[in-house]
Amino acid sequence: MSPALRIGATGFALIAVCYGFARFAFGLFLPGIDAELGLGPSLGGAISGGAFGGYCLSIVVSAALTERLGGRAVGVGAALVAAIGMAGIALAPSAGLLAAAVIVAGTSAGLASPPMAAAVAAAVRRERRDLVNTAINAGAGAGVALCGPAALLFAGQWRLGFGAFAVVALALAAAAAAALPGSVAGEGGRARFRPPLTGAAARLVGAALLMGAASTAVWSFGGQLVAQRLGWEAAGTGLLWTCLGAGGLAGAWAGSLIGRFGLDRLHRTALWAMAAGVIAVGWGTAAAAVLLGAAAFGAAYVTLTGVYLVWGARAAPERPATGLTVGFLAIAVGQTAGAPVFGLAMETFGPQAAAAGFAALALLAGLPRSRRAGLAAPAGS
Repeated sequence: MSPALRIGATGFALIAVCYGFARFAFGLFLPGIDAELGLGPSLGGAISGGAFGGYCLSIVVSAALTERLGGRAVGVGAALVAAIGMAGIALAPSAGLLAAAVIVAGTSAGLASPPMAAAVAAAVRRERRDLVNTAINAGAGAGVALCGPAALLFAGQWRLGFGAFAVVALALAAAAAAALPGSVAGEGGRARFRPPLTGAAARLVGAALLMGAASTAVWSFGGQLVAQRLGWEAAGTGLLWTCLGAGGLAGAWAGSLIGRFGLDRLHRTALWAMAAGVIAVGWGTAAAAVLLGAAAFGAAYVTLTGVYLVWGARAAPERPATGLTVGFLAIAVGQTAGAPVFGLAMETFGPQAAAAGFAALALLAGLPRSRRAGLAAPAGS
């Protein structure tokens, strides 16, 4: 098996588990968790924000560890942390312990991304890196898509669902140990995370912050929006998550689309699709419109993370793990702030007003441009 295929397949599965299961499945199961533990929108938003906050810390730690230890050790650690966090969610007897477990699980996603960027840089030819990186990144969509059928399989039994996810994460830790390279090209020996101080990086941070905040309308509250407004139960929210994830698989083509249309054009188009998806989930009354909107949101979100991945890698070509971290950390900071704000806005102004405001945030994220720094060149150039 070629290095690109081996690393791509392992990375796709690792991102699917750490993002789709450990980080985003909480929003799918939130209505059932809320019913059992009595969280409410504000506390649910605070827990989601805490998970995103844990991601912020872990992605910085991961970048530093990857530069010192290489991709294999950190990738295996990400899978193990995901398993521990999701096992904790499955066993949590109270809201406080649940919150701690959700935060631990969320940190696994931050741990997973930098080692995969480093593994690609170490073992994949330069002209194929954008394609492999964005294909790996689309694993988030696959993980989310699988959460929907899992919710149906477990019939709303969220504890069983997270227990099964933990077992899958343990198996993936073994697979990562066998498949990922231990060395990192061009980054060995650097122990500290030092973001590139360039105009391109600053514009990336601004765009990713706003996009991350806007995304919490669906990732953290999509299940509650359709449950409260439309009366959807576990089967309906599971179908919503399946559509989100299935749409996210389109993000696998982000690298090709960047090469064809450039970063800026794809960035703005995907943000419009995200805003439309938020409005559909927050305002739609017909099931078909809501589900189509969810698919559009999923496609847009994974495409956008692919855009920010490539944008960051081009801003710091000699330090791919750190370049990726800049954009993904900014997304997570936006999500950390956005989740509790959306929960408060939902309680204060209602779900439709909150959704409209966060759709506007998505459009504002299109203001920063990459072209001024010369980063809109085709992939692989």
